[in-house]
Amino acid sequence: MNTNFQDKLLALQSNLLNFAYVLTSNRADAYDLLQDTTLKALDNEDKYQENTNLKGWLFTIMRNIFINNYRRSVRYATNVDTTEDLYHLNLSQDSGLADPENSYTVNEVYNCINSFSAGYRIPFSMHLAGYRYAEIAVYMKLPVGTVKSRIYYARQRLRDILSDYRPQ
Repeated sequence: MNTNFQDKLLALQSNLLNFAYVLTSNRADAYDLLQDTTLKALDNEDKYQENTNLKGWLFTIMRNIFINNYRRSVRYATNVDTTEDLYHLNLSQDSGLADPENSYTVNEVYNCINSFSAGYRIPFSMHLAGYRYAEIAVYMKLPVGTVKSRIYYARQRLRDILSDYRPQ
């Protein structure tokens, strides 16, 4: 390992920690992000080219790690509704279902979906339940493109019907 690279990396730790804190707004998460960035930089030291901006290179690594971690957390924060009547409709944990007004809204969504013809209701409900387009196509004996368009139009119709519920 190049001790010159390590010395430069150590000299930039306070700058990296400040940037990590700006990204995370949490001291513990900032230290974790700093550690991940430092390890990734050390693992990829051979990819760094001399006479390039080391600080910019490290900040880019940190930003990319932060974005990837954020996307991963969002992906795992979504719950797939497995209830028979699709009451929760794949809402995240902080959906506000404890609030009676929001519960009423979920009932309205459920009623709107049930008002669709079977050709739109079934693929849309299956999609909400987590089925893939190909699985829905096999079940309904339709081309995948037709399934995608029916789900799209069901979503559009639902959006139009419930336009009163959109936040201002």
